[in-house]
Amino acid sequence: MTARAKRTSAPRSSASAHIAKAEQFLRAAERAADQAEYDAVMLNAIHAAISATDAVTVATAGLRSTDPDHQRAADLLQEVAGASGEIRAQVNQLRRLLSRKNLVEYEARRARAAESFDSLKRASRFVAWARTLTGATA
Repeated sequence: MTARAKRTSAPRSSASAHIAKAEQFLRAAERAADQAEYDAVMLNAIHAAISATDAVTVATAGLRSTDPDHQRAADLLQEVAGASGEIRAQVNQLRRLLSRKNLVEYEARRARAAESFDSLKRASRFVAWARTLTGATA
């Protein structure tokens, strides 16, 4: 039996603050892309997706993950947002982004241009989806 992921309650009204953070991380990723700083592009894109995930789970269920393993945030998203094909696709996008976090943050290998731009593209779509789903504005 696995332990339950750490989570906390949050007012649903705070979803817009999480979207604002996601947008800020996206802008930082875009600026880094302009400077060919690929590690910064990837990490900011990933953090944008994490903040967008918090926005959706807060708006939907008044919960957000506090687990140090960010994959638990993806689990929570799937748990509270449902099992539709759209949700599964978004959770898969999030998991792909999260799978790159250790690479860019803790390993010696540098991010490549193509993977950083792919991360930025995925995060941009994910944040746009979260904004639409929550009705939140940055």
